[in-house]
Amino acid sequence: MNAVNLTSTQISDRTSETPSAKGRVRVLHLHSGNLYGGVETLMLTLANLRHLCPAMEPHFALCFEGRLSGELRSTGAPVYDLGAVRISRPWTSWRARRKLKELLKRERFDAVICHQPWPLVVFGRTARAEGQKVIFWAHSGHAGNSRLERMARRITPDLAISNSAFVGATLPNLYPGVAAPVMYYPVALTASPDAPAWRAALRDELGVDDKTSVIIQVSRFEGWKGHLLHLNGLARLKSRNWVCWMVGGPQNPADQRQYDEVVAEAKRLGLTDRVRFLGQRSDVPRLLAAADIFCQPNQGPEPFGIVFIEALWSGRPVVTTAMGGALEIVTESCGILAEPDSPDSLAAALDRLIESQDLRTRLGQGGPARARQLCDPAAQMNVLAELVRRVKWPS
Repeated sequence: MNAVNLTSTQISDRTSETPSAKGRVRVLHLHSGNLYGGVETLMLTLANLRHLCPAMEPHFALCFEGRLSGELRSTGAPVYDLGAVRISRPWTSWRARRKLKELLKRERFDAVICHQPWPLVVFGRTARAEGQKVIFWAHSGHAGNSRLERMARRITPDLAISNSAFVGATLPNLYPGVAAPVMYYPVALTASPDAPAWRAALRDELGVDDKTSVIIQVSRFEGWKGHLLHLNGLARLKSRNWVCWMVGGPQNPADQRQYDEVVAEAKRLGLTDRVRFLGQRSDVPRLLAAADIFCQPNQGPEPFGIVFIEALWSGRPVVTTAMGGALEIVTESCGILAEPDSPDSLAAALDRLIESQDLRTRLGQGGPARARQLCDPAAQMNVLAELVRRVKWPS
């Protein structure tokens, strides 16, 4: 399943035009805001590139101040602070709901979009009580049996958006009667005329010559992101000329434990001199321009994978494992899918690319077209505006 088909019966039997169908739709995005990853990257794209979709006006309401709130405000988009919430402390939820209620009485929105179950649990009933259309945007697969998912099941949204067909297949576990069209993320696909200069400067800064293949992974330090599998694949290629940059830093105690385990494994495998941990970076496009191969060998299914799209757009062949959303993104025109949980299969894929400049070039050239086909920002943002416009108003 590719981008959502707005004429499908799955959508049309639940939708009708909003009062603002002839003009701009105003959308309030609800999110916690205390971490930074794919969901946060999406929200920043919606803010930064809002000029590409005049039909939609995005607003944002967050519970925690941090990197996301700061970056959103820097775009000039409206950002509302609802105050810190801990579900285990009911008074914090009551206070935040009161703020949201005041906001919804003061401002008119065509829909409230809850990103992930947490904001739906905290704010869904309040938004519905104020007569809002409530949309649930699913950014990961749902088995439906966690405590938070069981709480979310009590609040049925008017529409559920899936960020991949993989995720969409799990939505019946939460909302079996709710339409859940697949809409791939809009991703900031902007031209980078300075990429050659970035490449030369960064490789010089990090001490890498032109003959060395740079393999890069950009991700949070979560176990399923495959850092340990990556290291064990690289350990089989010690005779090849490569270095690896691992980009990202711990954002919570669980991330820190995983980071420490990965660093220890690199030392155990004798890779300390060839694997560099670059920490949290805000210059990922520059790093991708300086690299040769993008590798994130997931050990659990990626719901979608914005970073795969970013790597393809930068012209880097992508190596990942054949599972989850990656199966919808990576084709033989732009990357290689390794067998899941197989260091040997991963090593073989990387070895092919390290040894063949021609293969790297051919797959790299196929990346930008694939990225635009799936995630052109103007096209996808207009799809979102149309979805919002067609959802029925609560009766």
